[in-house]
Amino acid sequence: VKRISSTQISPKEGWQVYSSAQDPDGRCICTVVAPEQNLCSRDAKSRQLRQLLEKVQNMSQSIEVLNLRTQRDFQYVLKMETQMKGLKAKFRQIEDDRKTLMTKHFQDLKEKMDELLPLIPVLEQYKTDAKLITQFKEEIRNLSAVLTGIQEEIGAYDYEELHQRVLSLDTRLRDCMKKLTCGKLMKITGPVTVKTSGTRFGAWMTDPLASKKNNRVWYMDSYTNNKIVREYKSITDFVSGAESRTYNLPFKWAGTNHVVYNGSLYFNKYQSNIIIKYSFDTGRVLAQRSLEYAGFHNVYPYTWGGFSDIDLMADEIGLWAIYATNQNAGNIVISQLNQDTLEVMKSWSTGYPKRSAGESFMICGTLYVTNSHLTGAKVYYSYSTKTSTYEYTDIPFHNQYFHISMLDYNARDRALYAWNNGHQVLFNVTLFHIIKTEDDT
Repeated sequence: VKRISSTQISPKEGWQVYSSAQDPDGRCICTVVAPEQNLCSRDAKSRQLRQLLEKVQNMSQSIEVLNLRTQRDFQYVLKMETQMKGLKAKFRQIEDDRKTLMTKHFQDLKEKMDELLPLIPVLEQYKTDAKLITQFKEEIRNLSAVLTGIQEEIGAYDYEELHQRVLSLDTRLRDCMKKLTCGKLMKITGPVTVKTSGTRFGAWMTDPLASKKNNRVWYMDSYTNNKIVREYKSITDFVSGAESRTYNLPFKWAGTNHVVYNGSLYFNKYQSNIIIKYSFDTGRVLAQRSLEYAGFHNVYPYTWGGFSDIDLMADEIGLWAIYATNQNAGNIVISQLNQDTLEVMKSWSTGYPKRSAGESFMICGTLYVTNSHLTGAKVYYSYSTKTSTYEYTDIPFHNQYFHISMLDYNARDRALYAWNNGHQVLFNVTLFHIIKTEDDT
């Protein structure tokens, strides 16, 4: 393993933080050599110092992860930039003499060029991000050196000032990492057909908060008159039809807009605006609550009907309910829910009619709404809960089997799960990340 910090120090002399990029399995490694225990270890300032060192160690590890991710993406974008320049030159040459070439070849090149054009602003942004990561790494090295010096002479440095520096850097680092996980939807590609099964309407999903080793799939066929949830241990088992377990819910569900989140199923109880939280582990209802004023039983469904009045979903931020009320003139209301109690923590009233929406999904606190469930559907409208603003969009996607009755985002997989006319399919999403520094206004 290649070490980033190279200064050797014995445990008798003081603390030293070592960090490395990756082990052979791709995991980040961070090692600390600690001093031998002595009477000073019982001193309050020594304990505080050890706590600060541990925090610096954790931040150093996080920075390496962030750095690796940014550098990897940066190299990818640089490679794309070179390809784009080559294509651009070739494209200009073809433009001059396109009459002598087949129309199809010309169109193929033009499409490739169009795909690469959005990488220009991304490249510039990653250059800025790389500088930001370098700044973080330099601050970590400085703090580590200061802490090692203090170990030799406790009290020579103001503890409170040092503590504030660590807290400030920790906060900035966490904010930066949070921004890296989220972004604005730019493109939807696919779909990939995973399986063909069930009726025309239904839902299938995985848990976005499950561990990487937990790839269970849940399958709920039809939009009404059903209480049976089928579980599969993996996508492979799902495709082959090897069920691992079935659950008989205490209530029938309404619609297809259910979600599995942190080990529990959230669904709309049939002929009501009541939300149910059901634990797969205990087989019991953990919570149920009426969604106040929410229309139900085809009062405010999506364009395809099917009792799709209340849509439950999850993203990087948490659990959400999408519905409409008479008070908001039948337009979409977005509510963030407490995952334990199902209480509404905050709501946003949009101006988009629920009955004109084909489906919707949340990504990073922004609701994306399609204009139809049929062929030609596209993401037509978005509403940001962060800024309480909306915009009209034009993001097409391929409705391969002509009728979509379920479309939900999974933050772990960075994909859209869809039920497409008796076909279970996956769409990939492209997000545009923007990282702002403290100097940005």
